[in-house]
Amino acid sequence: MEGNYEKILDKIASVSGLEREEIERRVEAKRARLSGLISLEGAAQVVAAELGINFEKEKLKINELLSGMRKANVTGKVINLFPVRTFTTRKGDIGKVANLILADDTSNIKVVLWDTNHIDLVEKGVITEGSAVEIKNGSMRDNELHLGSFSELKPSSEIFDIVVTGRVLKNKSISDFRVSDGINNRAFIVQAFEPRFFYVCSECKKKVASGSEDFICQEHGKVPAEKRALMNFVLDDGSDSIRAVAFSEALQSLGLDFEDEENLILQKSSLLGKEMVFSGNVKLNKYFNNPELVIDNVNELDLDAVIAELEKD
Repeated sequence: MEGNYEKILDKIASVSGLEREEIERRVEAKRARLSGLISLEGAAQVVAAELGINFEKEKLKINELLSGMRKANVTGKVINLFPVRTFTTRKGDIGKVANLILADDTSNIKVVLWDTNHIDLVEKGVITEGSAVEIKNGSMRDNELHLGSFSELKPSSEIFDIVVTGRVLKNKSISDFRVSDGINNRAFIVQAFEPRFFYVCSECKKKVASGSEDFICQEHGKVPAEKRALMNFVLDDGSDSIRAVAFSEALQSLGLDFEDEENLILQKSSLLGKEMVFSGNVKLNKYFNNPELVIDNVNELDLDAVIAELEKD
């Protein structure tokens, strides 16, 4: 079960007085009526609403924030603050947006500021890296917390001695993947496609064009280039399947040698049917308009750990 789903069940049980088994039965019934098109977490939130339970007034930990929340309240420490960016709207107006990473002792999350009053706090140095801030009425979009004109952002006196600064990965089934998720997933490779090869600038690592004699980088001109590769896969964990892509370093964690083109093409067939643990981020593939897993790392299956988990359940 997902950690967030378990937390929602605990909250519903503590407020409603219902047994967890009864709540889970209602959640599964809700998912069945919606043909499984809603996640466990989403169905649990619907059940909570039907029971008159409202999380909107609660102050949450970052790891309790769920996609779809409309009035989320949270406090944390700013561990990264990015430069304010300007953009042009479709109507030709100039707007601003600011991004920061907020952390507490449970997790961290990207926060997007759209309101000019909130952005002023950043531009005037009221909110800086290391500041503690309080947020009210934020809206969760995928795995980001967005603040608009109805949201509140202000400095907080709360002290955060320990915060989670690293990337947080969730153990999720493919059927529960959402765009922007950082995940761990145990799945089978059911398809492996032909590898593709390209070259990048040795300085900025961006893709370079091949000239008549040299490689050309838009930023650095003629440069020595580094060879890279990518392969697409289809993964299946029994709940669903998803298209995935692995670049050079991830291919190495699969035990593949991307420097040897002929060998890599031969090696791909040996991957079919293998069950492994994949880590990465879920992105939207704009060409196919479908979620896609960008694989960062792959590990062999630890059978002892799997057996221990099964015995625990």
